[in-house]
Amino acid sequence: MTDTATNMRLKLPLTCFILEIIIIILFGVLVQYDKETDAKKWHLEKKSENKSDYENDFYYRYPSFQDVHVMIFIGFGFLMTFLQRYGFGSVAFNFLISAFALQWATLMQGFLHGLHDGKIDIGVESMINADFCTGSVLISFGAVLGKTSPVQLLFMALFEVTLFAVNEFILLSVLDAKDAGGSMTIHTFGAYFGLMVARVLYRPNLDKSKQRNCSVYHSDMFAMIGTLYLWMFWPSFNSAITAHGDDQHRTAMNTYYSLAACTLSTFAMSSLTAHDGKLDMVHIQNAALAGGVAAGTAGEMMLTPVGSMIVGFLAGIISVLGFKYLTPILEEKLKIQDTCGVHNLHGMPGVLGAIVGAVTASLASREVYGDGLEDVFPEIAKGHLSASTQGFRQAISLGVTLGIALLGGIVVGFILKLPVCGAPSDAICFEDNIYWEVPEDSPSHGDQLASVRTEESEKLNS
Repeated sequence: MTDTATNMRLKLPLTCFILEIIIIILFGVLVQYDKETDAKKWHLEKKSENKSDYENDFYYRYPSFQDVHVMIFIGFGFLMTFLQRYGFGSVAFNFLISAFALQWATLMQGFLHGLHDGKIDIGVESMINADFCTGSVLISFGAVLGKTSPVQLLFMALFEVTLFAVNEFILLSVLDAKDAGGSMTIHTFGAYFGLMVARVLYRPNLDKSKQRNCSVYHSDMFAMIGTLYLWMFWPSFNSAITAHGDDQHRTAMNTYYSLAACTLSTFAMSSLTAHDGKLDMVHIQNAALAGGVAAGTAGEMMLTPVGSMIVGFLAGIISVLGFKYLTPILEEKLKIQDTCGVHNLHGMPGVLGAIVGAVTASLASREVYGDGLEDVFPEIAKGHLSASTQGFRQAISLGVTLGIALLGGIVVGFILKLPVCGAPSDAICFEDNIYWEVPEDSPSHGDQLASVRTEESEKLNS
């Protein structure tokens, strides 16, 4: 089914080689180990401060990094395998753009956050932050899943990572907002950026591929594997870069209970919104994760266990209602074809999380946090900001994120429309054999054979 437009023999190799060579050169010129990774620097510090090797940040952060890494490559990858004929594309294109995005993110975030004497210092924490940035790209990938070429996805990652780093710098460094789990910087940004790209890449005749834009029993089971990996590791995701001690402990716990409450409300709403009371696997695969998204911003704050459960409970309800009623409206009225429903899993719960963070921050006080106020809100603890001002900054940060995501998505969408990117036509979307060699026993291969036989039959008849 590959034609001249979608033939990747030169387009994909050239794109991969050029991008990787540029990254290698930039790493060679700009990147170096940080003081806890460099042999000479670490041993000097260990001697001067009488440290043990086990006090190296690696032993604190690497377990969280492993969990986040699993979420990026397995969780997100398998979550998108629900399409019956797009399993290769879901998992492997996820793999491709993740491998590129984490390298580019190291550079972009380093330029803005980790530049010391003209060099970017990297360590285990920069690996975690690069994965966070990659997660935002994968969220956007979900909005255009099955309708884009690998070249388009690499270009999208190139521009989105850059904009992500700029938005993150504005929020965390300029506005001094708190967003440990990324409700704003990761989920809201990734969702609305992806939705705008999908809007610009709108396909008026996508109904020609509607028979492939659905799941089968085994594809939904594979997607559920992704859901369970994400669900289990989300507490690590939200707490990975928070301060050691009570902050990290509290973030993981708040996320844990938010996810649990969200799962119950998801099952309840899925059954309630069906006329026959039957559960919808799309809701369970996605909406049950919304509690992790919504707990991202306020996770390290004194949200309280019951507060985190209320947030998760509401996130599950909002997400299911979005899948049931809002997604069709977005497609029919706004012409946004959101393949994975990222607006319902990441967009709306991300906005909810940002609002919860703003409210919780505005209520921060030394009476509640004690000396821990210095870890979570150092500017409030120093008397430089009032709690209400911090809450206002949190709200402004949400507006900035939405503005950059929406405008950036529109611009990047038009770039991705260039013919050189090799996008599939409306009639052959959601199909692996456009860009992949598929086994003979796959549904895609059977469809390809049927198409060939039809063409041969038409030629004979003519």
